[in-house]
Amino acid sequence: PVEKRRFAEGFKEQGNVFYSKKDYSEAFNYYTKAIDACPKNASYYGNRAATLMMLCRFREALEDSQQAVRLDDCFMKGHLREGKCHLSLGNAMAASRCFQKVLELDPRSGDAQQENKNATALLEFEQMADFSFKKRDFRKVVYCMDRALALASACHRFKILKAECLALLGRYPEAQSVASDILRMDSTNADALYVRGLCLYYEDCIDKAVQFFFQALRMAPDHEKARLACRNAKALKAKKEEGNHAFKNNNYEAAYQLYTEALAIDPNNIKTNAKLYCNRATAGAKLKKLNQAIEDCTSAIKLDDTYIKAYLRRAQCYMDTEQYEEAVRDYEKVYQTEKTSEHKHLLKTAQLELKKSKRKDYYKVLGVGKNATEDEIKKAYRKRALMHHPDRHSAATPEVQKEEEKKFKEVGEAFTVLSDPKKKVRYDNGHDLDDDGCFDGGDFDANNIFRAFFGGHGGGFTFDSSQGIFFFSFHCRHPLVY
Repeated sequence: PVEKRRFAEGFKEQGNVFYSKKDYSEAFNYYTKAIDACPKNASYYGNRAATLMMLCRFREALEDSQQAVRLDDCFMKGHLREGKCHLSLGNAMAASRCFQKVLELDPRSGDAQQENKNATALLEFEQMADFSFKKRDFRKVVYCMDRALALASACHRFKILKAECLALLGRYPEAQSVASDILRMDSTNADALYVRGLCLYYEDCIDKAVQFFFQALRMAPDHEKARLACRNAKALKAKKEEGNHAFKNNNYEAAYQLYTEALAIDPNNIKTNAKLYCNRATAGAKLKKLNQAIEDCTSAIKLDDTYIKAYLRRAQCYMDTEQYEEAVRDYEKVYQTEKTSEHKHLLKTAQLELKKSKRKDYYKVLGVGKNATEDEIKKAYRKRALMHHPDRHSAATPEVQKEEEKKFKEVGEAFTVLSDPKKKVRYDNGHDLDDDGCFDGGDFDANNIFRAFFGGHGGGFTFDSSQGIFFFSFHCRHPLVY
């Protein structure tokens, strides 16, 4: 025994030399030899525990420090190291008990006093994070976990909670990085597998996500979060595919309803829900629910402001509802992001329609569609000219007479442009008609057009109140009745 103790002391001294040189692997080897030679010496376990802590092997260090205090309950360094291991692994209450033991042995221990404060702070961060998670304040949870991990760097539980909240905040690369780090150390960690699956699920990689959820459930069959996420993922995929199938079969009502049902499955799945809103907008547009389609596209963009397809769909709906300024705004956003010839063409078309919308709409003035024939334009002109001719409103108030005269002139302007093929083409293409000298001041006289259109020169337009009819008299024997 004396010989073994001498050998053990020699190994310990060599271990101390390597420890002072920060060669912790060699120090570990020599402390192990010392323990093998004399397994009942508490200080050897304490030294090896210190080395393992420097190697960040806290669970093994915890075992060694616990063995050290079992051999010698008054071994303060052993209790202190056990507390630090508990603290690093995230067990604040166990750590505090160890530090309290040290303070019983030495009430003046500054190290134990500081570490006890750290244990109290860790417990507070943990409780604050738990409360914030229940309130779905995930940013606050991440804040608390960052502070907690500064004190408990080896706590997988805190890392997993942080990663889960990062995923719920849409910070998927960060969440995946944390989960992957844990899986490199422990490939069977069900919580880390669940978080990896959650990131994939929220990135709309549903098939891969389900595989990770299955792995998590194999490792921990009672993992409730993995089970729920797996169920949601499969339900979401199935409902979305049903909606797509109905849409392809031109069953737009069914597709609209199926997308609505899919949106109710998991409000947290931002990317998938953005696509579902856009899909429902497409079905809504087919059903002529253009305002609802615009709202759905807006919802999609709120969830994912980089979603080009949603901008394009909303812009088209704006075009269809003649909201050209909004359409131009969306097409500009698209073109800034993806400068393709197609997007440039869409933007120019919207800008042209916006320009056209800011001038008088001669088609509306005459009450005809943009594809009206020459005969339809003439008939519409005759009807509107008769309706607004000043003679018809000679008995009206001055205000009404002024308004009707204005409308009568607009009818004449509209006919002047739309009855002339060249002017009509320029008007339809959005060119400025002032360049043609069409309306260059006060020379325009709608009444002249009216008379010329009805085949006479001079004459008059009068209303016979006794018969309730209008007469336009030419220099001919008989009046025309309309």
